[in-house]
Amino acid sequence: MIALNHKPILVSGSAILLASVVFAAYISQPLLLIAPFLLFAIFYLIQYPQVLFYLLLFSIPWSTEYNFSWGLATDLPDEPLMLLMAVGTFGLMTFHRKTIFAERKVHPLIIILLLQVAWLLLTVLVSSYFILSTKYLLAKAWYLVAFVAAPLLLWNDKKIIRRSAFVLLISMLGVTVVTLYRHGSLDFTFSTINDALKPFFRNHVNYSALLVCMLPIQIVLLQQAKTKALRLLVLSSFFITLPALYFSFARGAWLALITGVVAYWLLSKGWLFKSFLFVVLLAVASVVWLRHNNGYLQFAHDYRSTIFHQDFREHLAATYQLKDLSTAERFHRWVAGVRMTEDSWQTGFGPSTFYQHYKGYTVPAFKTWVSRNEEQSTVHNYFLLLIIEQGAIGLFLFLLLLGMLFWYAQKIYRRAGSIFWKRTVAAVAMILVMQCTLNSLSDLIETDKAGSIFYLCVAVLIIADQRTKESQPRPLGKQPVNHDLLNS
Repeated sequence: MIALNHKPILVSGSAILLASVVFAAYISQPLLLIAPFLLFAIFYLIQYPQVLFYLLLFSIPWSTEYNFSWGLATDLPDEPLMLLMAVGTFGLMTFHRKTIFAERKVHPLIIILLLQVAWLLLTVLVSSYFILSTKYLLAKAWYLVAFVAAPLLLWNDKKIIRRSAFVLLISMLGVTVVTLYRHGSLDFTFSTINDALKPFFRNHVNYSALLVCMLPIQIVLLQQAKTKALRLLVLSSFFITLPALYFSFARGAWLALITGVVAYWLLSKGWLFKSFLFVVLLAVASVVWLRHNNGYLQFAHDYRSTIFHQDFREHLAATYQLKDLSTAERFHRWVAGVRMTEDSWQTGFGPSTFYQHYKGYTVPAFKTWVSRNEEQSTVHNYFLLLIIEQGAIGLFLFLLLLGMLFWYAQKIYRRAGSIFWKRTVAAVAMILVMQCTLNSLSDLIETDKAGSIFYLCVAVLIIADQRTKESQPRPLGKQPVNHDLLNS
C-alpha cells in the first residue's frame, strides 16, 4: 500500500463528485455520474497495487481485442490495467526508493532488458514507419513494467507468488470451461474451434499457447497444495486442461507440451543451457544450408493442392506432406522474411513494420491461397521477426536474454535448498522452452496472453536467484538487503 494523506484526497473527491452531478444535470447526461466512481476505482487500485496486480492477472484470459478506429486498437480490459499497474509501480518505486536502491547491484537479467529497451528506442528512431513503431515502444514499456518491475516489488513472499499463480489458473480455468461448453455444442470440430473462442481469443493458436503454459503451473500447485479441497481443485483443472488442449487442435501447442517435458528432463540432468546453445547453432546451420544455392526452393509446394482442410486428420496428413495451407503460408513468409534481412540487417525496418514491406520480398513459388494476408498478420516466427524489424542486434539481445534465463534456471535449480524454489524454477524452465517452441511457429511474445507469461517467468527467475542466494551461508558482517517493501 502507498501511504498518502487522505484529507486532500477526500476534499478533492467530494468536489469532483459534486461537479459531476451538476454537469450531468446541466447537459442531461446521467452517464457522467459514473466518472467519479471510476476515478475512485482507479485511485483505489493504484493505492493497493497488490489488488490491482491480481485483477490484471485475472483479466488476461478474458480480455478481448477492441478496435477504436483503423489505427487504434487495444486489449480490454487487461491493457488499461497494465497501464494502471505501471502507474502504481512507479508510485511504489517513488515511495520506497531508499529501500529499492539500497543495494547497488542490478541483476544481469534486468540489465539485458534495459539494453533491449535502449536498442528498441534506436530502431524506433530510424523506423520506416515511426508512428507504428512508437506505439509498439509504448506498449512494450508498460508490458515490462507491469509484468517484470511490478512482480519484483510485490512478490516479497512465497504465499503471494503462489496466490498469483492460483488467480491466473482459476481465471484460465473459467475461460476453458466456457470454451469447452461452446465447442461441445458445435460437436468439437476443427473448423469450429475459433468460433468457440470468440471474443476472448483471436484464434486457437493464442488460446492453446496460454493453455499449455497452465500445465506446469498446475503441477507445481498440486505438489504444494496443503488442503484436500485445494488439491482436488487443481487436479480437476489439470484433467480439464488436457482434453481442452487436445480439442484446441493446435499442433504447435502439442509440440510445445512435448518440448516442455523434455526441458524438465534436461534441467534435471544439467543439460538445459547446453541444449539451448546446440539448438541455436543448429538453427543457424539450417538457415545457411537452405540459403546455399537457393536450396530452399526444393521445399516449394504445389499451389493447386495446398488447401485449408476442414477435417483435422486431413489437416495433420497435409502438414507432413507440405500441402497444409497454414504451413505453406508460413514458408511463404519465412522466405520473404529471410530475404528482407539482407537489406536491413543492421537496425531492421522498425518495430511493427513487417506487413508494410514483406510483399515485395516474397517468392512466387511459395505463394498460397491466403497470401493476400487481409488480417495483416506477421511472419509467424518471433526470432525472424526480431531480425527483420530490429536488426541483428535486436535478435542477439533476445537470444542473450533466453540464454541467460536458461543458465539461471539451471543454476538456481541445482543450488536451491528449498523445494518451493526447485519446483517453481522447474515450472518456469518448462514454460520458457514451451514459449520458444511456440514462437518458432508464431510471434506471441508481444501478445497480452502468452507474452505476459514470458515476462512473469523472467521476474520469477530474478526473485528466485535473489532468494536462493540469501539462503546460502554468508560471511560474517554481510547481511542481505530487506526487499519486503510493502511491509515497510
